[in-house]
Amino acid sequence: MGEIHHRTCHICEANCGVLVEVEGRRVLSIKGDPDNPLSRGHICPKATALEDLQNDPDRLRRPQKRVGEDWHDISWEQAFREIGEKTRAILARDPASTATYIGNPNAHSYGNALNAHHLTKALGTKNQFSASTVDQMPHQVANLLLYGHASMFGIPDIDRTETLIVIGGNPMASNGSVWTVPDFRNRVRALKARGGQLVVIDPRRTETAKIADRHLFVKPASDVFLLVALLKAVMARRPFQPVQDFVTGLDEVAALLARFDDAACLAASGVSADDVAWMAERLTAGPAALYGRLGIATQRHGTLNAWLIALINIAAGQLDREGGTVFPIPALDTISMLPRGSLGKFTSRVSGHKSVLGEFPAAALAEEIETEGPGQIKALFVVAGNPVLSTPNGPRLDKALAGLDLMVSVDMYRNATSRRAHYILPPTGPLERDHYGLFLLPMAVRNIAAYSKPTLEREDPAALHDWEILRGLAQAISGQPVQEPTPREALDHLLKTGPYKVSLAEVEAAPSGLDFGAPKTGVLPERLRSDDQTVACAVPAFMEALAALDVEVPESGKLTLIGRRHLRTNNSWLANSHRLTKGPNRCTLMIHPQDAAPLGLADGDLATVRSSSGEVTIPAEVTDDMMPGTVSIPHGWGHDLPGMAMQVARARAGVSANALTESGALDPLSGNAALSGVQVEVAKAELEAA
Repeated sequence: MGEIHHRTCHICEANCGVLVEVEGRRVLSIKGDPDNPLSRGHICPKATALEDLQNDPDRLRRPQKRVGEDWHDISWEQAFREIGEKTRAILARDPASTATYIGNPNAHSYGNALNAHHLTKALGTKNQFSASTVDQMPHQVANLLLYGHASMFGIPDIDRTETLIVIGGNPMASNGSVWTVPDFRNRVRALKARGGQLVVIDPRRTETAKIADRHLFVKPASDVFLLVALLKAVMARRPFQPVQDFVTGLDEVAALLARFDDAACLAASGVSADDVAWMAERLTAGPAALYGRLGIATQRHGTLNAWLIALINIAAGQLDREGGTVFPIPALDTISMLPRGSLGKFTSRVSGHKSVLGEFPAAALAEEIETEGPGQIKALFVVAGNPVLSTPNGPRLDKALAGLDLMVSVDMYRNATSRRAHYILPPTGPLERDHYGLFLLPMAVRNIAAYSKPTLEREDPAALHDWEILRGLAQAISGQPVQEPTPREALDHLLKTGPYKVSLAEVEAAPSGLDFGAPKTGVLPERLRSDDQTVACAVPAFMEALAALDVEVPESGKLTLIGRRHLRTNNSWLANSHRLTKGPNRCTLMIHPQDAAPLGLADGDLATVRSSSGEVTIPAEVTDDMMPGTVSIPHGWGHDLPGMAMQVARARAGVSANALTESGALDPLSGNAALSGVQVEVAKAELEAA
């Protein structure tokens, strides 16, 4: 019998409580924590990857320096000294020629979140990029302009609702996204047991759709037309509860919506009038919530979609209502901690993209490296990111990275992106770090506080945590030491000054987490950060975009590409877990039999998929889970590039869907990449003779 450690699994947004049994440094088991008030014993296969990541022989343990194509272990002292000298030389030639890219795993590291600004400040750069403009920025822009703060996320009150409508989301695979909702399956069972219904709207019959009461196919990237029709239908049925007095502008929106023909909108989306009428009835009767996620965000109308979803919940009388859309009050309140956010503060050098929340579109990173002239990016610092696989037109970015004077990656692996770096700085293993769900607990279905102490001591006493690496880089570049509290000390202060005034010691004393209950209603007026303390629905920028929107009919005969995720994957960064990669091949082209037959494609045949950006060859998976006319390739694959050092990933490399997406395709309101709705041609692959 080993020693039991309570932890939060920090691999995905679900923040499940786990029990890690260890004997010395050997992990005996990882199980769900039944006493965790948020996850209630739930665990998914990703939690077992904590051990895989910790003990992976491919995980880097010491700083690496690339000389030509060869890699060498070096000391931390040498790494910081050389990076500092080279960065200062680049800054001396052109102070505007450095950039940072912050990847998705940073959302799971409170230490990084509290220290990334030190690196940016030392560089003095406005060239900031992140994974936020790959998948979630439309939500944050809508939050900012509706509620006055980019982090003001309203979430579905799944535990008390009677109708949950999910559009472009797959919580059975994600356990929520910008919505922390572990144990989703059992929460849906409880919803159905009390007479409620789950509805899923998606071009694919997803894992969530398969447990739903209704699944409605929608044509890819046409969600905006469906949402317009649904909002009109909701507004035509006055809600039983009046819209709150702090909500303004709905009449202006209704007047603008009159220009849209319902039949044309429904024809463009592929959803029937009867289904829209039924959903409008359920929404206005309530309690009900409409939730949209990745599928509605990764398209050129992503921000309009996020806004329209919010307006539907508002117009239906479901805002700040039990069982509707609620606003958690977390123990560490990011609304009070973070700035509201800004739009258009800076303009990018090449294409004139306006900054959103202080950053430029990730899709514009390649052109900023490629294009000569003052301000051309010559040095790039990538912190836990893999943009070669996660951002549009990855091959173009990959080629651009090869031309940098200096690239530094803070990463555990030599992956598709960090293989281009001159230096890779690896942090301690995942079980050697402490954890707090800084950004994710504020979006949870229960208000809890849970802190994880390190499960294991540092394997190498000289190893550095990720936040220590960031501070070391900042000091090496600026010459000034970072003199601030440690993340743990800062966390204690933030908890003590938060809504519940608890200390870190009190949270630690409850190893499964402190439970502050379900999200309360009636709290939104006090939490609004808009200048006039109202929710002004008629946002000028959104109204202008809606006024310019034309109903479009997709080209006939074309196939449209969408992405997908799986329970056993998490973007690109679990690809080297032997537990998660075993089993059937999950990197396939899903295609409907009706589309496969004319191409002579049978299940398992290799297919060539071409777009205006590139092509890939991938096994076909013929299935009626796809909407006819739509094909799907999962994101986060393509682990066979030269120079990578991830043996498990190489064995199941797959292909990168972002070899087909276009870096110029963006949502103009948020700069988010339009990854969904790409027009492609599919053919049976012509195999070379042996």
